[in-house]
Amino acid sequence: MDIRTIISRIHSLPESSLEKLEESLTRVDRPKGFRLTETGKVESNVFFLSEGIARAYLPVDGKEVTFWIGAEGSTLMSMKSFVNDEKGYETIELMEDSVLYMLERGQLYRLFEEDVHIANWGRKFAEKELLKTEERLIPLLFTTASERYRKLLRDNPELLLRLPLECLASYLGITPVSLSRIRAELR
Repeated sequence: MDIRTIISRIHSLPESSLEKLEESLTRVDRPKGFRLTETGKVESNVFFLSEGIARAYLPVDGKEVTFWIGAEGSTLMSMKSFVNDEKGYETIELMEDSVLYMLERGQLYRLFEEDVHIANWGRKFAEKELLKTEERLIPLLFTTASERYRKLLRDNPELLLRLPLECLASYLGITPVSLSRIRAELR
């Protein structure tokens, strides 16, 4: 997905503002397994995923608990590091060779001050990220594992082909054995 499409999906910008934002980005190619952020470290840059897939996870009792998955068009960042310049709690790992566009926090803040359209774009971005968090959290609390799997199958079937079973199970809040059972029941 090209960077202009990613930016515009967040919120449309006048051409001059889009050009300013685009000029502030740096393309970075990273291999599968690369960690953009790591638990306990500060990473205050924002990354836009043009090609590839990524996951965010936490280490819990010697296991990696995946709580977020993003494909092309996703924005990758440690919100705690970005907002507070503090150590983040998550690790964001690339699950495929990936093409990303990086935006430094300081540069983005300068653009916010210089261009009201980009400032509004940033506000829309924050609003959408909050909604995504809410949409992810509520189903974990109020739907069954089978319902969550069906939603994943309906909304993002490509993830089933692109991610390991253990990662998907963790994302759904279940064990790999439970995921295998659910998949068998639906066949």
